[in-house]
Amino acid sequence: MATLKVPSSVPPADEDSEQLRKAFAGWGTNEALIIKILAHRNAPQRKLIREVYASTYGEDLLKDLDAELSNDFQRAVLLWTLDPAERDAVLVNEATKRLTSSNWVIMEVATTRSPQDLFKARQAYHARFKRSLEEDVAYHTTGDFRKLLVPLVTAFRYEGEEVNMMLAKSEAKILHEKISEKAYNHEELIRILTTRSKAQLNATLNQYNNQFGNAINKNLKEDPKDEFLKLLRATIKCLTSPEKYYEKLLRLAINKMGTDEGALTRVVITRAEVDLALIKEQYQKRSSIPLDRAIAGDTSGDYEKMLLALLGHGDL
Repeated sequence: MATLKVPSSVPPADEDSEQLRKAFAGWGTNEALIIKILAHRNAPQRKLIREVYASTYGEDLLKDLDAELSNDFQRAVLLWTLDPAERDAVLVNEATKRLTSSNWVIMEVATTRSPQDLFKARQAYHARFKRSLEEDVAYHTTGDFRKLLVPLVTAFRYEGEEVNMMLAKSEAKILHEKISEKAYNHEELIRILTTRSKAQLNATLNQYNNQFGNAINKNLKEDPKDEFLKLLRATIKCLTSPEKYYEKLLRLAINKMGTDEGALTRVVITRAEVDLALIKEQYQKRSSIPLDRAIAGDTSGDYEKMLLALLGHGDL
C-alpha cells in the first residue's frame, strides 16, 4: 500500500550523512542528491541519519536543510525528514495557529493514524511544544468543532476486528434519531464517532444504511455549506475509507484554478509510507489520469521531483 521505494541495499547512515553534508558544500546545493537519499529512506532510516549527522557534525540536519532549501521543496523535505510522530505534532500545532488554522488537519491526524501512532504524536507534541496537544486543540477551537475535535485527538480506539451486532443496530438507531432531529452536535452522536473501534463503527454505519435506506453522509448534507457538517462527513470518511477522503483532497488540490501545495504536500508526505498506492488507484479511477502525471503537470522543479520520488515514480 505504500509507494516509498527503498533500495535493496541501503548505504550505512554515516555514508548517507556524509553525502548530505557534501550536498550542502560549495556555492550551490545539490538538490538531486538530497532527493536521491532522503526520498528513498524509510522513517527509522531517516531518524538514524539525523542522529548520525548530529553526532558527526554537531549540527541538526533539519536546520541545515532549512537553510539550504526554499519554498515548497523545502517544506516537503523538512516534513518528510521528521519522524512521523513529530511531523504530526508539527502539523497539528500549525493547524491551531491563527493564520494557518485548519480543523481539517487536526481531524485527519486524529482519525487516520493508528491508536499507537496518535498516542506517539501526542507524546511528541508534549516534548516539542511543552504543552499537551489536547490542550492546544481545546484552546484554539470553538463550539461544535471543539466538541468533536477534542475527543477525537484524545481517543485510543480498540483496533480489533470484533463487532457487537446488537450494539451496532442500537447505535445506528441513535445516530439516525439525532440526525433526524438535526442534533448534529449531540453528545451521543459525538460519543459513537469518537470512541468506537473502526470495525464497530463500520458495522454501525452498515446497519444505518440497511435500516434507514441511506448512507449516513447523505443524511448529513442537510446544509451543504455548513462547515461543521462538512467536517463531520469528512470525519466519517476518514474513519471508514481514508483512501477515498485523501483522493478527493488531492483532486481538489490539483485543479485548473491553481494548486493547493499545502494539501498536496501533506497527502504525499504523510501517506507515502502508509496507503498512497491505494490513494493513487482511487485517483486514477475518479480522474482518468495517473496521479504522477497530474502532479507533474501542476508542479515543477525539485518540488515535483521530490513528490514523484515519494510516489514511487521511476527507478532507483
